[in-house]
Amino acid sequence: MLVQLRRLLLFASLILLCTSAAWAQVTTLEGHVKGTDGNPVKGALIKLTRTDIKGHYQVKSDKKGHWFYTGLPLGTYDINCEIDGKVVDTVKGVRSKYGDTTVVDFDAQKAQQQQAAMQQAAQSGTLTKEQERGLTAEQKAALEKQMKEQSEAMKKNKALNDEFNAAKTAAQAKDYPTAEQHFQKAGEIDPNQIAIWAGLGDLEYQWAMSQPATQRNATFDKAAEAYKKALALKPDDAALYNQLGNVYGAEGKIPEATEALTKAAQLDPQMAAKAYYNLGANLVNTGKSDEAADFFKKAIEADPNYADAHYQYGICLMAKAQVDSGGKITPPEGTADQFQKYLELKPDGPFAQSSKDMLTQLGSTVNTTYKAPGTSKSKKK
Repeated sequence: MLVQLRRLLLFASLILLCTSAAWAQVTTLEGHVKGTDGNPVKGALIKLTRTDIKGHYQVKSDKKGHWFYTGLPLGTYDINCEIDGKVVDTVKGVRSKYGDTTVVDFDAQKAQQQQAAMQQAAQSGTLTKEQERGLTAEQKAALEKQMKEQSEAMKKNKALNDEFNAAKTAAQAKDYPTAEQHFQKAGEIDPNQIAIWAGLGDLEYQWAMSQPATQRNATFDKAAEAYKKALALKPDDAALYNQLGNVYGAEGKIPEATEALTKAAQLDPQMAAKAYYNLGANLVNTGKSDEAADFFKKAIEADPNYADAHYQYGICLMAKAQVDSGGKITPPEGTADQFQKYLELKPDGPFAQSSKDMLTQLGSTVNTTYKAPGTSKSKKK
């Protein structure tokens, strides 16, 4: 019996020792939270992430800004303080202790000031001795890497801006070779800038239009290539498709032009009329009035009130008119309607007199009553 009692006591003591050992593993972390105004913050969220073994814990501060978490296993923790869902301060590598409470306070105002100072230091590339003392080796290495990257980025941005601005200046002076050279250098520095390729495309287009007809297509091809590079970066840009369509139109590549302009119209229906009108104008300038008529008609379909499109469509139809031996002009049906519509929409427009002259040649009545834009009265034209 005595032996059995001793065994029970020994077993009980072992249980007590094991329980005490398990209890000794529990640690406590606590602290206070102050906001950017220096006052205690209620409801600040404290997130504790154990880094030596996976573990996540969280607690909120009370009305006095105090937070307290006990029952934590012994370990190393990274602790974030969030106010209104935003991390305002972080303390890494906090080691909890047996028996003693580990205190970690958060001061959003101080953290904000330190962050601003560190950001300024990173931009200037210099750290104060005090700032260096407050950094771990890991933090210092990360900051030095950031400073190096920012320095390189600043140099790159300066070189990029210098080349881009030089290109724009040369383009304004119509120094096309020099402008092309600077745009290309800018593209080498940073090929992911849409403005560079769009600018180069505009330049090549303008350059081509100033060249003799025999030299234009090679330069137009350069313009198309530049616009394609811009579209690779921003494939939903209707304006770029519009410009690409204009280039193809100027080259006489009608299927390609139609495809590009149709894409522009799909991406931005409001651009459809302008896109088709521009292509029609380009075709007229290159002596392709038959093809141009189709696109002026498309512009009218997209915007029935596009006055200039009506006029240009009328001109294209006039080019198809038949003249008999007696000098009588027989234009395609609806030709006079286009000039009448222009006068209705723009009675004082730049093509008003020309429209009236065309109607006179066609034997149509010109003295129709039209309302002048912005007036309630009618004007005889």
